[in-house]
Amino acid sequence: MHKVERLVINYKTLEEFKKFKEYGLQELSMLEDLQENIVENDSDSPFYGIYFGDKLVARMSLYKVEKHLDQYFEPQRDYLELWKLEVLPDYQRAGYGQSLVEFAKSFGLPIKTNPRVKSAEFWSRMNFEPVKYDMERDKGENPLIWYPSEKAE
Repeated sequence: MHKVERLVINYKTLEEFKKFKEYGLQELSMLEDLQENIVENDSDSPFYGIYFGDKLVARMSLYKVEKHLDQYFEPQRDYLELWKLEVLPDYQRAGYGQSLVEFAKSFGLPIKTNPRVKSAEFWSRMNFEPVKYDMERDKGENPLIWYPSEKAE
């Protein structure tokens, strides 16, 4: 198991993020906030990562979603939304992604994610399953969910 740590939002972290394929609007918005406010080391960062030496090689973001906003679990409950799980190409298939998912599971809340293309086998190994819901709630997503061991009735 690799050591997962909360990433501080500072210029160094944002520079590291540029190495990931999924670098996008979320990071650019954080960069703008930093430049406008010179906010360093934001302790409420939603990002977690794994370093190999001093290089960030894997990352994800986790957001807690409150029960009243839940559209995925029956009955409704607080859950974590896992986004931007990514491992740099040279470090894939070495357990970094699994370590991040196991860390997310350690919070003991259900987890919802929208998998990237060609990642179904990984999420299946992590015991995630497709959401079963009616078309009325379909938002064009293909979300996967995971329940803690006291799985819903």
